[in-house]
Amino acid sequence: MDNIDLSAFLTGKSEHALMLFDHFISELQKMGPITIHPHKTMIGIANSHKRVAYITQAGKKFIHVVFPFKERYDDNLCFQKIQQVPGRRVLYYHFRMFQKEDLNEEVREFMRIAYNG
Repeated sequence: MDNIDLSAFLTGKSEHALMLFDHFISELQKMGPITIHPHKTMIGIANSHKRVAYITQAGKKFIHVVFPFKERYDDNLCFQKIQQVPGRRVLYYHFRMFQKEDLNEEVREFMRIAYNG
């Protein structure tokens, strides 16, 4: 994450949200190399092929992560919402992380699917 200006998105965020952000990025880096694409309203995270996740919100006690998938995965306990954008073939899976432990093995499996898919 060297030389990446995340300030537009992360400025003024709580220590807790920053810790969750760092933990999520660290865990995603275990899947392989990633690049971070900060925007004012979100952070895109990509591998060499595609965007694998978006951090769309950093609240006082959570971060909100969206994973784009082309397939539907209804059998899960980790996503709070599955959203399909009209006219697009992608489904957006919404995950809210409150504690490091929320990033459990089920979430890691979906992170692997997003990274490798």
